[in-house]
Parts: sequence; structure tokens; C-alpha cells
Amino acid sequence: MVALLLLALAAAAARGSAVRAGAPEGSDVPGAVFLAALAAGFVLYLVALVLLLRRRCALVAVCAVAAAVQLAPLAGPLLLSRDVYAYWAYGRVAEAHGSNPYSATADRFVGDPAVGGMAPGWRGTRSVYGPVFTAASEGLAETTGDSGETTAFVYRALAAAGMLALVVLAASAASRPAFAAAFVGWNPLFALHFAGGGHNDVWAAVFLVGALALAMRGRASLSGTSWAIAAGLKWTPLVLLPLSLLAHRRDAVRTAAWFAVGAAAISAASFALFGTAWLDALLPFTHRHAKYALPSRLAELDVPGWLALVPLLAAIPWLVRSARRGRPRLGLASILLLCASPWVLPWYAVWVAPLAAVEEDGLAWVLALALSAYLLPDRVPL
Repeated sequence: MVALLLLALAAAAARGSAVRAGAPEGSDVPGAVFLAALAAGFVLYLVALVLLLRRRCALVAVCAVAAAVQLAPLAGPLLLSRDVYAYWAYGRVAEAHGSNPYSATADRFVGDPAVGGMAPGWRGTRSVYGPVFTAASEGLAETTGDSGETTAFVYRALAAAGMLALVVLAASAASRPAFAAAFVGWNPLFALHFAGGGHNDVWAAVFLVGALALAMRGRASLSGTSWAIAAGLKWTPLVLLPLSLLAHRRDAVRTAAWFAVGAAAISAASFALFGTAWLDALLPFTHRHAKYALPSRLAELDVPGWLALVPLLAAIPWLVRSARRGRPRLGLASILLLCASPWVLPWYAVWVAPLAAVEEDGLAWVLALALSAYLLPDRVPL
């Protein structure tokens, strides 16, 4: 699996490859080799998971393979997406230019090196990230200075570290630790988009799964705080929290109270730093549409996109009933949420797989793997 990832990285670095973020396409061959190597690696990943269900394997060995898989892309170039430069640009809007990234667009500072690195379609937008991440990106912008190469590598290294943390947390929260660690850590899609692309979603997933692991150990106060930090990075945990509270009613009041305390502290700091403009980041991307999102696929078939909401709406009573019986099924809920969303990107699978991994939910396992396989070719230039 690691060898196949290295082959994919070699294809990404080849002359004429558009797999490198922002590179012009000179040939379809590197993209085809890249995707073929990833697909073969994904097949091996599926076979390995089946074997792990049938026989025991030492957790240390599973984690060692996960580390190799998730760190391998650091040896290659920035892949497929220029989001790390958007993170850098929003951080520099605050740190280098003294402006509010939630009210000032990056294109106001056209001479800034981060703006040139951003994808053109995002230069005229304000920050769409939670205030916890935006504050952190300001600090990173001060640390990395004017070097785009250094900044990109730092974000990628941090994302890879987040994946390793997620592997450990998933194992600690699951009844089958080795299987959960492999389910999360051996997935080549995650290696591609975190160590390869530096996306920030992994850290929201870390605090979300961390909240579940803490709840299992009776640490309701820390669990509630972790939920608040996850929501401060991305708004998605706010949708899942009620199901978790319903399933763990014994500690629900304490968890909710500490979540409220954490959320209030984050909100107060956000108002102090960014005024009221940061609240816009809580709004979903209803005005944007991604090619691989289910509403977009339905539109291609001349079917109303709103029909993608039907599975989620139909499942809500069942999910609530299941949660009241002590089984929150957060993995399945997050899958249905992604299916309903018009804005779905391949790295969003990190919201689904760790939650499915820690739950004894065969349906969530299958759907999470199917989602990863479906999103694998997204953004690969051919």
C-alpha cells in the first residue's frame, strides 16, 4: 500500500503532471497513473480490512502501517488543492495587514504572496472557517512568514499529525481497536488529502472523536469542551451533538453544560477578535455546488436536487429513536448529512470514517467505504 502511494507521488511529481496543486496540465498520463495507483491501494485497503475482521493483529503493527501510509505523501509535492494558501491568506489578512478575515476579502491585498497562491475562485471570498481555526491560522501566518513552500509543508505536516492522532483516538474509543485504527489510518484517500493536501477538516474530526473517547471514560466535562472546540473549527459537530447527548443521558447535562461553557468562551474570544462577522462562517454552503455532491448528480439527471434531503429527513425519527436507546449512530448520521449537502469535497470523508470506525455499525462501515471509493477520483485531473 505504501509502495503504491509512493508510485502515485512519483506520478504527481512527473513533468507535465497537473496533480501538483496549481500546475498546468501537460499530459493525462501522470493523472492516470496517479489515480490507478490510488485505486489499487484502495483495493488493498479493503482486502486488509476484511482480513482484520477475520483474524487478530497487534495494534502496534496496525498503527505502524497507518503511520507509514499517512506520512508517505509528505515526501511529495502539494497535491490537487490550494486550500492551504487560502488558510495562509486569511491568516495574513489579520496578521500582516491588520484586517478582519471575516469582513475583508483576500483580493484587497493583491501584492501578498498568499493571495497569488490561492485558487482564483476564492480570492474574492471572506474566511469560511470557524473562529478557532482562523485564530490559529493567524498564529501560523506569523510563524511561517512569507514563504509559501514552508507554509504549505507546515499545514501538511500538521494535517498528517492530526491523522495519526485520529488513528489513536479511534482505536481508544472502539471495541475493536486494531480494526478501527486500520479503518481510519490505512485509507489512502486520507493520506492523499491531509499529508498531501494539508486540509484542516482532520482537526475538527480529532476533537469530535476525542469527545467520544472522553465520554466513554466518564470525562463529561472534557468531552463537552472537546465538542465545543470541534464546533469552533467547523460547524458540523453542532448537528451531531444532540444525538450523542440523547445516547448518553446519564452525563448529558454535564456534557452540555461544559459544551456551553466552552462555546461561550470561544464566542466571546471570537467577538473580541472578529466582531460579529465571524457568525457568517456558521452558514452552510447552500449557494455553492460541488460536482460530486449528490444534489449535483441528481441535477445531471434532471432530477430536483432537493430530493437528496429525503434520506436524511426520513431517517431523523429513526436516528433519534436509536439514540434514545443508547446507540447514536453518528457515523450513519454524518453520511446522510453529506449526502444531503450540495457542497461535498473528498476530504470531507474524514468526518464519516472515524465515526463509523468507533461504532459497531456494519451499515456505516460499508457506506463510509463506499463514500471514500466514490470520492477517490474527485479533483484528479484526467
